[in-house]
Amino acid sequence: MQSLDSLEEIKKLDRGQVLPSIERLAGQISQAWKEVKSGDVPASCSLAKNVIISGMGGSALGGRIVDSLLADRARVPIEVFTEYNLPNYVKADTLVILCSYSGNTEETLYAGKEALNRGAMLYGITSGGKLKEFLAQNGVTGYIFDPRENPSNQPRMGLGYSIASVLAVLSKCEFINLLDSEIEDATGEAEKFISDYGVHAPENQNVAKLLAKKLKGKVPIIVASEHLLGSAHAFKNQLNENAKTFSGIFDIPELNHHLMEGLRNPYEIKKILHFLFVESHHYSKRVQLRYPLTKGVIEKNDIEADFYKTRASKKIIEIFELLVFSSYVSFYLAMLYGLDPTPIPWVDYFKQELSKS
Repeated sequence: MQSLDSLEEIKKLDRGQVLPSIERLAGQISQAWKEVKSGDVPASCSLAKNVIISGMGGSALGGRIVDSLLADRARVPIEVFTEYNLPNYVKADTLVILCSYSGNTEETLYAGKEALNRGAMLYGITSGGKLKEFLAQNGVTGYIFDPRENPSNQPRMGLGYSIASVLAVLSKCEFINLLDSEIEDATGEAEKFISDYGVHAPENQNVAKLLAKKLKGKVPIIVASEHLLGSAHAFKNQLNENAKTFSGIFDIPELNHHLMEGLRNPYEIKKILHFLFVESHHYSKRVQLRYPLTKGVIEKNDIEADFYKTRASKKIIEIFELLVFSSYVSFYLAMLYGLDPTPIPWVDYFKQELSKS
C-alpha cells in the first residue's frame, strides 16, 4: 500500500474491522464506566489493603495503564500480575481483579482459583467464556460486558472496556476519587484525537500516518515515563500484534543508567532502530529534563529518533490520547505492510498446541 489516504485500499485490507474498533474507543469507555458503576462490587472491598490485577496480553493492558496512571491517586498499592500464580502476600484482605476479555485465558483462570482458595476478595471482568462460568459457579461478583463497541473482538482493541471497568471498580471500592465528569472529559477528548489521527485526516497533516511511514522497515523502540508507561506498553503490544513487527519499550530515568552504553554493538542494528520518545509536560520536572538529553545521545550514536509531544490537559486524558495515537500508528503500519491487522496466527497456534498438553 502506497498512500494511507486511500480509504478503498484500507477497507480491502482491514477485513477484521480493527479500524472501527479504534474509532469506537469512546463508546467502549462510556459503556464500561456506566455499567460497572451501576453494578455491584465485593462487599467490604473498601477494606482491602492492596489490589492485584490478574491478566495476560491484551487483557492485562488495561490494568497496566490504570496502574501507571494512579500512582499518585490510589490509597492502596496496585499491582498487575501476569503469572499463573499470585504473590504470597495475597490473602483475605486483598482484592483480586481477574481480567480476561475472552474469559478463557489460562493463566488468569489459574490465578482466580488460587485467589478463591486463599479467601481473597474477587471481581471478574470478561465478555464470557470459562471465567464467566467460574464467577457464576462460585458466587463471585463481576462485570460481564457485551463488546458491541469492539467490532474486531480483539482484546487489544477493546482497551476502553478494561481501562474504564477497572477504574470504575476502584472508584466504587473507594480506592480512588474519580468523578463522572473526568470520564466524560476523557471520552470527549478521545473523539477529538480520533478525528486528528483518523483515516480522513490527510497524510501530510496526520502525525500518526507520517510516523507509520517512518517506522516501515524499522524496529520501533518506545520510550515513556511515569503515568504513561502503561499506555506505552499497549503501544508496543499493538505494534507486535497489529503490524506484526518487533518492538521494544524502555522508561526514563531507568534507561539512562544502562541502555545508553548498549547502543554501540552490533553496529548493523543502528540502521533499523527508530526511537520514539513520548514527551509530556505532566512528567516530573527532573524527568522532563532528561528527554532532550537522551534523544541527543541516541542521535549521536547514529540512530533515528523522534518525539511525540502529548497535548492533553490532564493525565487521565493523556493516557487515552496516547492510546488513540498508538492504535492508529500500528494500524497504518499494518496497512503499509499490506496486512490485515486482525489475525494473530502464531498466538493462536501456540494456544492450540499448549491446550494439547
